[in-house]
Amino acid sequence: MNVDLQALLSGRRVEAVVIGASAGGVEALSTLLPSLPAAYGLPVVCMLHLPGDRESRLAELFAERLPLRVKEASDKEPIEPGTVYFAGSGYHLSVEQDFTFSLSCEPPVHFARPAIDVLMESSADAYGAGLVGILLTGANHDGADGMAYIHACGGLTVVQDPEDAQVATMPQSAIDRFSPHLILPLARIGALLPMLETRTHEH
Repeated sequence: MNVDLQALLSGRRVEAVVIGASAGGVEALSTLLPSLPAAYGLPVVCMLHLPGDRESRLAELFAERLPLRVKEASDKEPIEPGTVYFAGSGYHLSVEQDFTFSLSCEPPVHFARPAIDVLMESSADAYGAGLVGILLTGANHDGADGMAYIHACGGLTVVQDPEDAQVATMPQSAIDRFSPHLILPLARIGALLPMLETRTHEH
């Protein structure tokens, strides 16, 4: 996919990144997130589908691997730059208009709670064109509607190339739903992440 990245990012003020994944997602994030520099200036919110009956250990796992702050998102917590957040298990995670997180026990979406669509749609409502949505490997259709909504709100949409994904269903369902700005292999998404951060300082 030969897209001029500079042209795509030109004039775009990025305020937050939201990443969704399911099957194969831990491995994908293990490749992707270490590309973030220690002084990264954006909040990155990650959601992986998790069994609801077990506590998530993802924040602990990635805190040992990344040079920047990593934590599990908690209810009513203000979203801070330079932090990687992980959704916990058992609750939907949303972003409120005042840029805080909220947790809820609403019914599952696409058999998932937390659901990627819930996080992405609420984030798009809060950040609008300042949001970057990234959808990675996964075995269901969660995230396609959320990514389409980010796109409709003016945000930047990046989908992992299904041929590069451990499980192609999730990225392919997003591509079938709308036309993402970028369809990239994991390595190129990793290279893109640091480029997004430089866009926060341009007006």
